[in-house]
Amino acid sequence: MNKILVIAAHPDDEILGAGGTLSKHVKSGDKVFCLILGEGLISRIGTKKEDIDMLRTSGRQAGKIIGFKEIFFENLPDNSFDTVSLLSITKVVEKYFNMIGPSIVYTHHGNDLNIDHQLTFQAVLTASRPCNPNRPDEIYAFESPSSTEWQSKTPLMFSPNYYVNIEDTIELKTKALAKYHTEIRSYPHPRSEKGIKLLAQYRGLEVGLKFAEAFCVIRKYFK
Repeated sequence: MNKILVIAAHPDDEILGAGGTLSKHVKSGDKVFCLILGEGLISRIGTKKEDIDMLRTSGRQAGKIIGFKEIFFENLPDNSFDTVSLLSITKVVEKYFNMIGPSIVYTHHGNDLNIDHQLTFQAVLTASRPCNPNRPDEIYAFESPSSTEWQSKTPLMFSPNYYVNIEDTIELKTKALAKYHTEIRSYPHPRSEKGIKLLAQYRGLEVGLKFAEAFCVIRKYFK
C-alpha cells in the first residue's frame, strides 16, 4: 500500500489532471490524499465567500467519488501565488509531506500558462529536495486542460513520458468533474466533458489504449 498525494493549485485541477489515475490507486488499495493550495474563483468578478464554500463542497463531493481518504484546502490567493513568497508556499507543501509521508506525488507541469500552476510545481520540487526525510520517492507532473495546452509551443512544453490506462476509471473521472458545476464548460472548451474524454482518447492513441492520462516523470527513486 502506498500513500499518494495530489497537490493542485485550484479546486478541479486534481481531477482534470489525474482523476482517473488517482481512482486506480484507490482501487488497488492505496491511500490517496488531496491538497488544494488556492482558494479558487476569487479572481473572477463578483465572487463571494459563499461561492468559495460551494466550490469546496464540490471538491469534497468529487473527492468522495474518486475515493480520497482526505482532502485539504489552503487559502493562497487565486491566480496570485506570485504575490506570496515561494518559501511560504513551500512550507505549506512541507507541512503535508510531514503529516502524510507520501511515497508518490502528482502535481502541475512547471511550464503551464497559469502562474499558480508554475509556482505549485516549484514549491513541490523545493519541498522534495533530497535533504528532506519526508520527500516522496516519485513525482509526476500532469497536464491541466485550458492551461497546459494554451502555453506557447516551445521545447519546454508538456511532453509526457508516462501513461496510465484509465479505461476502467474514465467514467468516474467525468462523474467527479461534473460536481464542479462552476468550472465545467460547454464543448469545444477543453474543460467540457467531451473535451476531457477527447484528451483521454488522444493520450490513449499515443500508446495504443482507449483512454489514458499522461504525465511527465519528474523524479523517481529506485530503492
